[in-house]
Amino acid sequence: MQPTLVVFILLVYFGALITIAYVTSKGADSNTFFTGNRQSPWYLVAFGMIGASLSGVTFVSVPGDVGKFGFAYFQVVLGYLIGYGIIITVLMPLYYRLNLISIYTYLEQRFDGWAYKTGSFFFMVSRSIGSALRLYLAATILQLFLFDAWGVPFFVTVITTIVLIWIYTFRGGIKTIVYTDTFQTFFLVSAVAIAVWQISAQLGFGFADMVSAIQDGGFGQIFFWDDPHARQFFPKQFIGGALIALTMTGMDQEIMQKNLTCRTLRDAQKNMFWLSITLVFVNLLFLTLGALLYLYAQAKSLALPPTSDQLFPLLAREHLGLLVGVFFLLGITASSYASADSALAGLTTSFCIDFLNFRTKDEKHKQRQKFWVHIGFSLLFLIIILIFKQINERSVIDAVLNVAGYTYGPLLGLFSFGLITQRSIKGWPILLVCVLSPALSYAISYYFRQWWGYQFSYEILGVNGMLTFVGLFLISRKGSPNPRPRTA
Repeated sequence: MQPTLVVFILLVYFGALITIAYVTSKGADSNTFFTGNRQSPWYLVAFGMIGASLSGVTFVSVPGDVGKFGFAYFQVVLGYLIGYGIIITVLMPLYYRLNLISIYTYLEQRFDGWAYKTGSFFFMVSRSIGSALRLYLAATILQLFLFDAWGVPFFVTVITTIVLIWIYTFRGGIKTIVYTDTFQTFFLVSAVAIAVWQISAQLGFGFADMVSAIQDGGFGQIFFWDDPHARQFFPKQFIGGALIALTMTGMDQEIMQKNLTCRTLRDAQKNMFWLSITLVFVNLLFLTLGALLYLYAQAKSLALPPTSDQLFPLLAREHLGLLVGVFFLLGITASSYASADSALAGLTTSFCIDFLNFRTKDEKHKQRQKFWVHIGFSLLFLIIILIFKQINERSVIDAVLNVAGYTYGPLLGLFSFGLITQRSIKGWPILLVCVLSPALSYAISYYFRQWWGYQFSYEILGVNGMLTFVGLFLISRKGSPNPRPRTA
C-alpha cells in the first residue's frame, strides 16, 4: 500500500472524527464532558462499546495467538458472560441509585476517603498502562504502513497518535466518545468480516470448507482440560474471564462512565446485556480470522513473522489485496482509538473528580484544570509506550491482561468487601493492604511456577482480590459508620 494512499485514508478518517467531535461538543460544559448529560441512547452506547472493549489488542493479538493456543481464548470470552451478569444485577443498580459520576465515590460513602482515593489510584495505574499498550499497537501499525517509508522515528509516530486523540476528545468528552466509538466500531467489525471473506475466497473455501480446514489444521480446539498446570486449562480461563469482565468493566471508570450516560438504569442494563451477547460472536469472528491467517500463510508457503502480533499486519499489507489492506488500516485505527479515547476521558474524569475536588469549583476553573489533566495523561501514555517498546517480549493482549491481574485485584477486593460485609475499614492501612496484595500475588505466581510448574493464568486476579479481601478483613472492625448502600 502506497504511503500517499495511507495518508489520504487517515486524513479522511480523522476528518470524520473531528467533524463528529465538533457537532457533538457544541454547547459542551464540564457536565457534558463527564456524564454526557445522561442523554445517550443505550443502543449507541452498546454498539460503540464493542470497539472500546475489544481495542487494537483484540484486533491483532487474538488472531495472532490462534497459532499457539487455537481457540483457547474463547474460554475467557465465555467467562465474560458471568462477569457481565454480576455487573447488570449488582453494580449498575448501585451506581445509578447513588447517582455517581466517579464510581469510586461509592468507596468513600461505604468506607472513607482513603478507600476512595486508593480505588481511584489503582484504576488510573491500570488503565494508563493498559490503554498505553493498546495505543502502542496502533502506533506500531502506523509505523509499518506509513512512517517507516518516510524515515520518521517511532516516538514521532506515538506523539502524532496521541495528539490526534487529544484533538477530538478534549472538548466534548464522553458525549463525543459515545458517537465516535459508534463510528469506529463499524470499521472495526467491517474490517474483520471483510478479511474473513477475502481470505476464504482466495483459499476457495465455502463456509463448510472453512470450518473443516480450521479443525483439520489443528486450530479449532476451544476447551482445554488435560493439564491443570497449563495457562489454557479451562477452569482457569473461564474464572479468569469472569473476573476480568467484572473488574475491567464493572469496576472501571472508563467503561462504566459510558454506561452512566444512559438515560435510565434499565437502558444501561439493556446496553450491557446486548454488549455481552454481541462480544461472544465478535470474538469468535476474530478467532476464525486468526485460523484463516495461518492457513493462508501455510497455503502460500509464507514465512511467519518473529512475533504473532505481526502476522495480520504483514499479510494485510503485502498479500491479501488492497481491499483488506485499506480496511485493516481503518480497523486497527478504529479499534485502538475507540479504546484509547475513552480511556483518556475516563482518566481525566477520575483524576478531576477524585483528586481535584472538581465539583466545588466554578466552570472557568474546571475547564482550565481539565485541560492540563488531559495533557498530563496524554504525556503519561507517551512515556509508557516508549518504555514498553524497549522491554516487550510477549503479545500485547497477554501483557494487558497480565497487568490487569495485578492492578485490578485491589479494586476487586475493595468493592467485594463493601458489598459482602457490614464491617468498617478506614485510614492509611487500606492503601497498605492494596499495595501489598499485588506484590504477594506476584510472589505466589512466581514460586508456584518455580516449585511445582503451575502457571497462573488470569485467575491470578482472583487470588489478588482474595488477598486484598482478607487483608481488609484483618484491619476492619464490626459495624460501619457509613451503612452499606442497598443494591436493589
